[in-house]
Amino acid sequence: MTFRQISQKSQEFVELFRHRSRLSEVAAECENHRGTPLSGIFTAGYQELNSLISAMNPQNPEDPVLTERHVDCIRRALQRAAAAELSILEKSMSWLATTGSVTPFIGLFGTVVGIINAFQGLALERTASIQAVAPGIAEALWATAAGLFAAIPAVIAYNQFVSRLKEIAAEMDDFSLEFLNLVERSFS
Repeated sequence: MTFRQISQKSQEFVELFRHRSRLSEVAAECENHRGTPLSGIFTAGYQELNSLISAMNPQNPEDPVLTERHVDCIRRALQRAAAAELSILEKSMSWLATTGSVTPFIGLFGTVVGIINAFQGLALERTASIQAVAPGIAEALWATAAGLFAAIPAVIAYNQFVSRLKEIAAEMDDFSLEFLNLVERSFS
């Protein structure tokens, strides 16, 4: 659901960005679009742009001309913001990855314990029979099944989320480039 909301809000924000004639109008709307990482990226780029314009000529900020060095500063601000936004989205992924990788080992541990119990049951009996080992083997199989039951959905979900995060990262890169293009066209 979170990724669906991010996707929807990102599309809305890109439309807003493309249809507003001034960056200040987009900046005023950023607070209403906090559900998308694009608003954070825009805010970082817009703040850096304003800082550069103010530093160039504080008395006359009309018709500022940005150099390649200025554009590089904005690019770095956009990259830092994109990395920060991506870190926020990835913060719960380690828990899912850990679940997917550790639970099979927990199941394996249960399997080993179950097999040990089966052999202990066999050792207590005077004659070898299925009744002596069956409870331990059943316990071992349940532990294995439980580990797989937890691991398989976790790995599937993790892979799906990583794929969605890659899409969002590509969307953030595209938006950053679009922002830079607009700044270069407007201020060069």
